[in-house]
Amino acid sequence: MQGEPSELFVAPHGNDANEGSARAPFATLERARDQIRVLGTSAGLPEGGVTVWIRGGVYQRQRAFELTEGDSGKGSSPITYRACPGESVRVIGGVIISRFSRVDDESVLKRLKPSVRDRVLSADLSEHGVTDCGTLTSRGFARPVLPAHAELFVDGEPMTLAQWPQSGEFLKIAGFDKPLKDEWGTTTGDLTGGFTYEGDCPLTWEPDDDIWVHGYWSYDWANSYERVRHIDPRTRTVTTHPPHGNYSYRVGQRFYFLNVLEELDAPGEYYVDRRRGRLYLLPPDEQEVPRDVILSILEAPLVALQRVSHVSFEDLTFECSRGDGIVATGCEHVSVKACTIKNLGNRGIVIRGGKNVAVAGCTVFNNGDGGFDIEGGDRQTLEPADHVVANNHIHHIARWSRCYQTAINVHGVGHLITHNLIHDLPHCAILFWGNEITVENNEIYSVCLETGDAGAIYTGRDYTFRGNVIRRNFIHHTGGVGMGSMAVYMDDCVSGTSICENIFWDVTRAVFLGGGRDFEVRNNVFVDCHPAIELDSRGTSDHPVWRRMVMGYMKEQYEKMRPSEPPYRVRYPELAAIEPYFSGTNGVPPEGNVITHNVCLGEWVRIDESAAPLVEIRDNFVDGEPSFCDPAYGVFALGPNSPVVQAGFAPIPVEEIGLVRNEVRTSIPPRVGTRLEHVHRENRNGVLVSAKNLGDSPAEGSLRLRVRRAGVPVPLAFPEWKFTLLPGETASSEFPLEGVDGSVTVETYSKVPDVRPSRLTIALDA
Repeated sequence: MQGEPSELFVAPHGNDANEGSARAPFATLERARDQIRVLGTSAGLPEGGVTVWIRGGVYQRQRAFELTEGDSGKGSSPITYRACPGESVRVIGGVIISRFSRVDDESVLKRLKPSVRDRVLSADLSEHGVTDCGTLTSRGFARPVLPAHAELFVDGEPMTLAQWPQSGEFLKIAGFDKPLKDEWGTTTGDLTGGFTYEGDCPLTWEPDDDIWVHGYWSYDWANSYERVRHIDPRTRTVTTHPPHGNYSYRVGQRFYFLNVLEELDAPGEYYVDRRRGRLYLLPPDEQEVPRDVILSILEAPLVALQRVSHVSFEDLTFECSRGDGIVATGCEHVSVKACTIKNLGNRGIVIRGGKNVAVAGCTVFNNGDGGFDIEGGDRQTLEPADHVVANNHIHHIARWSRCYQTAINVHGVGHLITHNLIHDLPHCAILFWGNEITVENNEIYSVCLETGDAGAIYTGRDYTFRGNVIRRNFIHHTGGVGMGSMAVYMDDCVSGTSICENIFWDVTRAVFLGGGRDFEVRNNVFVDCHPAIELDSRGTSDHPVWRRMVMGYMKEQYEKMRPSEPPYRVRYPELAAIEPYFSGTNGVPPEGNVITHNVCLGEWVRIDESAAPLVEIRDNFVDGEPSFCDPAYGVFALGPNSPVVQAGFAPIPVEEIGLVRNEVRTSIPPRVGTRLEHVHRENRNGVLVSAKNLGDSPAEGSLRLRVRRAGVPVPLAFPEWKFTLLPGETASSEFPLEGVDGSVTVETYSKVPDVRPSRLTIALDA
């Protein structure tokens, strides 16, 4: 190794003919990369490595920034691409749209509603160099990840394709033309025959071959987008183009129409006329002409790494493309630190294979698909990948592929998911598939908001997923429609996970064990869960669906791992007890489960009658007061004199859960707890909202209320409540509930990071 660490500089005003110094920077990342290649092949990389300092500004990408094996650093000579201190670097995959005008095309004006005709803006995309806007594709459950269509972002926020009904609302399937029986014997509708709906809006729409529908056609955990073939407004029937969605149509399931010019009627909605190359926008927030407007264009990843090692990216923002942010294939000792990854069409970071890849201290939000999608390790040999996802803040993702595109999705062996804050997702927060995966010290809330029969942490359908640990997580206030949601969902006979030292608060079915074996559920706290733990025995059911799953698919997966041979025979000797059941006719029973030393306030366990004799339940604290520090605001620390500590419960270090301040993440959002109380004064109902600063720095934020009845929003408008709180300080405000009766659920919600939600169900007199 030669000399001192080297520095190169890149700036928007630079020139690739320059020398790459601070005074004469390069213009592109490629030029800096090529200069590092020269260093490596001539004198060798210097001791201490090379830092590419990137000056603040916008870097528009028309292709991926690619690094290959020859662009690697070494252990003592790493290569770092990072923003200059205090400067904002935006790497974007879109085009800035700067020239708007009022709509003057009569053929367009007559399709717009009279109330918005003088407010909708138009831009000629060809004037901005845009010739390809992509197309909408059939995305969703069990569909491949494909580049998104061109999307519009204004002031850093994604706009909404014009739709009916408004964003967040759904229509219901009223019927179908071709009935059929599904695998459960229920009458549903054949997808090729179309479905019927209620409402008259399509009567005003002109025929268009690019109208789409998005729906949960059969189940609340399986969505898809389908292109409309034909709408018959007279019979209110919709048929779609193949490929059709999954399963079948069920009456009462949810859907909406999108990409409809006539429904461009809400601030923040847009429409792209791909034939004419024109963009139409109803500006958000009553802006005359929006300022920061970007249309996503690039389909390739913003950064593509192939067999790279000892390279890191730090303090950069990756945004506004139609594809993934960073894709790392076969890489080792690569890290992404303190980056912001947002407004992408697909996923934030994709890791395929390799070893020791770390994603730390990043903030990820508003992606069309997921946050981090990670594969690595060898399930046959149990060689670990040792990938790490640590201390990231992930929220408001899966804007398009609503199901199974999660904050963190990991496959393989030997991954660590720790100290992440995850919230505001339509479906699951963390999916894991494999062995020796540890999920610990994460805080998760407000997930599964649009789906049902889902879990904040989920895996399923494999007896050989072993050695996994779910430990010291705080999961609270999950959502869910239909069947609701679970905090830890061990689905379809998956087995062998240790679920220990977690806190579950106000969730349905906190720990759900769907017929699996060899679970350890120990030293957890359950507060207001319904129930704390549920266990069924579907593995022994004689229903054809379950029998095919266990004796067919799961037996095949079991045999693939050769559990009678090393390393499985040595690492997981309990697997040997399963094999004899595959030779029988009664299925696989849920044996080997242990539930011990847990604390529960609320409903305790719900266990199938046939499974109850097989479960060991002992030494749990389910009666009495545990003496938590501040449970109303979600602080479930225990003092040394707590009766549960005296009974053998090990206190959970709650202060270590969630984001932590360190050299990578130098600041964390203040933690604000909220609570709701019903107040009744002089025949008037209301709610008292309180907020408490649980952190060690001042907190400034706001929150709103929403009301639901049986899961359906109640149209009440509440003012935004703004607060400023010193550490430990509490403030309150009262809101009336007028014109509401029956049983309703009131919730707090906030766009401010880590203002924890609260929820209260009230029975109101008519």
